[in-house]
Amino acid sequence: MEAGLDALRAAILAAFPDLAGARFTLLADGWESQAVDVDDRLIFRFPRFDRGAGELAREARLLAAIGPSVKLAVPRTHFHPGPPCFAWHVKLPGGTLLPTHYAALPEAARQRLAEDLAGFQAALHGLDHAPLRQAGAGPVWPWPAPEAILHQALPRLPPGLRAAATRIATDCAAMAPDPAGIVFGHFDTHGWNLAFDHAAGRVHGVFDFGSSGFGPLHRDFLAPSFIAPELTDRMMAHYEALTGRRLDRDRVALLTGLQRLMELGEATEAQVARFDLLPNLQGWMHRLP
Repeated sequence: MEAGLDALRAAILAAFPDLAGARFTLLADGWESQAVDVDDRLIFRFPRFDRGAGELAREARLLAAIGPSVKLAVPRTHFHPGPPCFAWHVKLPGGTLLPTHYAALPEAARQRLAEDLAGFQAALHGLDHAPLRQAGAGPVWPWPAPEAILHQALPRLPPGLRAAATRIATDCAAMAPDPAGIVFGHFDTHGWNLAFDHAAGRVHGVFDFGSSGFGPLHRDFLAPSFIAPELTDRMMAHYEALTGRRLDRDRVALLTGLQRLMELGEATEAQVARFDLLPNLQGWMHRLP
C-alpha cells in the first residue's frame, strides 16, 4: 500500500511524539517498503504489501542474531506493531549506490566493493541455521511458476522481447533444484539497500533484510546486477575463491532475467517508470546464455 509523507509522518508521531520538530523526508526507492528519513538520523519503514508486516517483525529478530557474525554493519531494527505497523532503526552512515555511481568508481573501489559484498554473502551462507530458525527465519518468498510470471509480464513487453522472455520462462521451468543447495542469505543486495560511503568509495553496511531467509544459493546473486552486471561477475569470482564453491553463471543469468520479468509484471506503472524496469530487462537480454 502506498501512502503519502503526511500519513507516514502522522503514524510516526503517534508513536514518537518527541519527533514533532524533526525533519521528515520520504525515501521513495524501496520496493518492498516505503522509508522515511527523520533528521538524517533515524529510518522508519512501512510495508507496501500485506506480507510485509510479518517480514518486518521477523527482520528485527533476525538482525539481532546476524549482526555479531558479519563484518559489514547491519541495522539494529525495532518493530512497532501499530496499526499501522512499521520498523525503525538508527540510520547507517552512507547513501545508496546507483548504477551511475558505480560507473564512476575507480577499479580498486569496484574490486573492494565486490570483495566486501562477496564476503558478506559467504558469512551469511555459513551461519548455523538453528538460531536463525529460532529467530523466525524461514524459506524465502516463493516465486510464482515461470509460466505465470511470463503471462503477467507479456502485456508490458514490446514484441521484440517476447521470444526471449518466453525462452527465459521455458528454461527456468526446466531447471533442476539448485545444485549448490539451500543457504541463509539476504537475497536483495542491490544498491538501494547498501550504506555506501561515496567519499571513501566503500560500502559500510547492508540493510533491509525483509527478503532474507533460506533459499537457493544462486538466487542470492541476482540483485547486485541492478548496480552493474560486472559487479555480479566480480562477486561470484571472489565468492568462489573464498568458499571453494563453484557457481553456475548461466543459472544466475536466467534467474535474473526471470526476476526482472516478475518485477515488470507485478509492478505499478509508477514503479515501472521509477525503477526503469523495462530498460533493465532489455539491457539484461544480451547476457543470457
